[in-house]
Amino acid sequence: MSTRNTIQAGLLCAAIALPALQAAAADQWHFKVTNATESRITKLQVSEDKKNWGDFDIGRGIAPGKTETLVWDSSTDDENCEQWIRAKFSDGSTSAPSKQDFCEDVDTPIEFSEE
Repeated sequence: MSTRNTIQAGLLCAAIALPALQAAAADQWHFKVTNATESRITKLQVSEDKKNWGDFDIGRGIAPGKTETLVWDSSTDDENCEQWIRAKFSDGSTSAPSKQDFCEDVDTPIEFSEE
């Protein structure tokens, strides 16, 4: 096989694979979070029982006034839809936990605000 044919075959495979990857990304479980406080959210934690909390990867955090879309890791696929969520802030405070159904209305942001 010539180099030209190899390149063409590689481009064809990439053209076929890209839409499949985009479809897989669209099917991921996600939710949105709005930070309506004046302090950066530095950590989000979720729990099924309010006893054992797991950290949700939010990178560098969520700045005040911003809304971010977060994607669940596939390792959580067997967990309950209803879970507790709380935020930790750069000022050292922690929000009260709130129960959310992460299988319903995933595009309405969960808002963390001053209490």
